[in-house]
Amino acid sequence: MERDNKSKEDYAIVLDFLPNGYPSDTRPNHMKTPVAQAIGITHFVLLELVPKKDVFLQPNEKVYLGEGKRDKIHHIAGKISMGKLTSAASSELNYVIKDIVESEESRFVDFFNKSQPLSTRMHQLELLPGLGKKHMWEILDERKVEPFKNFSDIKKRVKLMPDPAKLIIKRIMSEISGTEKHNLFVK
Repeated sequence: MERDNKSKEDYAIVLDFLPNGYPSDTRPNHMKTPVAQAIGITHFVLLELVPKKDVFLQPNEKVYLGEGKRDKIHHIAGKISMGKLTSAASSELNYVIKDIVESEESRFVDFFNKSQPLSTRMHQLELLPGLGKKHMWEILDERKVEPFKNFSDIKKRVKLMPDPAKLIIKRIMSEISGTEKHNLFVK
């Protein structure tokens, strides 16, 4: 699902902030740099950020990473894998993704309204965990009648539909972990 042509994140949510760098860093304290682990809001990319001098970040804080003047972030150190997340960042990840999905509900409802077949045998909707052919056909039929307005509209109009927000969250988590062949939400 492409939201815009840019693949870079403009905003991220801080998952964990290490004011003294990583504990595994064996350099003396004065040589360590503070590090934040964050997740991008648009493409759900896990990032390692270096804050500006004397800036302290809080978990769940939204920070600007885009072009132009950044108020809190000095630079992006790079992408990180799920395995490199601290235990605090790992435990925050699910909650932060849930918040993003809920706050940008229309973006994900749009996925249900505009998803396309991947091949003659597989549809993007079937990539959501717990959604099979029966639900897929019901969703496709219902969206022809009228586009879905929100998650509760999907649940109301599709019989025995699992919670759409939870399906999206589970899918994003499995894409971040790198176990999926096709990515719908993570770039």
